[in-house]
Amino acid sequence: MRVLASLFILCVGFGVVAQTTGAEEVQNGPRITFTESAHNFGDITQGDRVTHVFKYENTGNEPLILSDVRTTCGCTATNWDREPLAPGATAEITVNFNSRGKMGMQNKVVTILSNAINSTERVKITTNVLAPAPVDQ
Repeated sequence: MRVLASLFILCVGFGVVAQTTGAEEVQNGPRITFTESAHNFGDITQGDRVTHVFKYENTGNEPLILSDVRTTCGCTATNWDREPLAPGATAEITVNFNSRGKMGMQNKVVTILSNAINSTERVKITTNVLAPAPVDQ
């Protein structure tokens, strides 16, 4: 009986190892990989405009094409290249934030849609918007 139980456990163990090995295969296609997924501007004053550049690479084996870059708010704008990105090449997405009318902690998410294996990626900017200094009259 113990022999049968041992054989059963051994067979199940080999089955799990075989499935794990198959999952590690390289997927063909483009893959977008960002050097950083978030940026914190720290404290800024209400009305300031700040900019950050998110760099990314096509770590896949086919051309990468961004189809859309979406922001969560009209206070955030982006600039990005619409040309296909060859495997191994790098590019940038510029994110601009206008703090006019904003106060306190701000968390803005930028969603990147592409033909990549990981077709939806997100980067985030955060900042703390402080009240402007009073104007002496």
